[in-house]
Amino acid sequence: MSTDTAIPTDRPSRRRGRKVRTRGQRVRRAIGWTLLAVVLVTGGTGWWLYDRLNSNLGNGIDLDKALGDDRPEKLPTSGQNLLILGSDTRSGENADLAGGDSSGLADTTMVVHIPEGRSKAVSVSIPRDTLVTRPECPAKDGSTLPAKERVMFNSLYPTGGPACVLKTVEHMSGVRIDHYIEVDFAGFASLVDAIGGVTVEVDQPIKDSKTGLDLSVGSHRLNGRESLAFVRTRHGVGDGSDLGRIGLQQQFMLALLAEVRKQDLLGSPTKAYKIANAATKSLTTDSAISSLTSLAEFGRSMQGVNPDTMETLMLPVEYDKLEPARVVAVEPRASALWKAIKEDGEIPESAKKSPASGG
Repeated sequence: MSTDTAIPTDRPSRRRGRKVRTRGQRVRRAIGWTLLAVVLVTGGTGWWLYDRLNSNLGNGIDLDKALGDDRPEKLPTSGQNLLILGSDTRSGENADLAGGDSSGLADTTMVVHIPEGRSKAVSVSIPRDTLVTRPECPAKDGSTLPAKERVMFNSLYPTGGPACVLKTVEHMSGVRIDHYIEVDFAGFASLVDAIGGVTVEVDQPIKDSKTGLDLSVGSHRLNGRESLAFVRTRHGVGDGSDLGRIGLQQQFMLALLAEVRKQDLLGSPTKAYKIANAATKSLTTDSAISSLTSLAEFGRSMQGVNPDTMETLMLPVEYDKLEPARVVAVEPRASALWKAIKEDGEIPESAKKSPASGG
């Protein structure tokens, strides 16, 4: 089995109401991964454990080689920008998991901005149903995909892989991506089982025949398979769109990171290794952080980030007039958001609000 994310540094939101609680999920996921690496490198688990975990990470993606020279400029004081992608390749192990099918999609995508000084972080979730302009980018079969308008965002990964996702995000945002982290859903389920489950609070009944999820109002302890159904469900939440599911994903990740934080990783090397082994098996990064050591160093550089000050946002979108099931970025809000991130500036309040919310 493989795994998803992390080691946490945070506790779940106490605010009532799913819509409020959703503003807090995925940026902690990146930090969780890197802090987990820090624990394992400094925890004295032994070279053979380190070597085994390190081999799980693979060689990584060379961003400069994959993206070429046509990239946004990296400003001197623009901090660090990560692209974090949850790949929903529902084949093999994933096909047996809740809601599985044969597609391979970028189910969860966010840009995480860590300002200069590393004391605060901002994450921007990009809805998978967003219609975007795809620049010319490499295809998975080695050919070249031509530039095209009104392409659904989650089609980029199955057709062009990580390089096309990265290229499109840089093109639409003008933000240069420094690091790439990808996790898969089979690994996600393995991580939840490795820590003994995750408790979530459900404010409204959720019943989804496609994933088999059936939750009443109240507190529920979810295992790996049930957790996967929880973050995949869309038909039993809000208006049935991806926007409502983003809310559940954000809520769940806060709860997951709170659970990982409770684990005595430093006091239990065996448990630390179990979690790390599951995590690194499902993790793909760019080549600059594709070793346990470099990942740990990156984690150390972010230890000054205070989770309580992290801000999580969704790209401002509205329902498309021609295809109401899809969404498009709202201007000038979207451009203002990306400009602030690119320049390491303050994000305007108007850019934090999305007309379409999935409620």
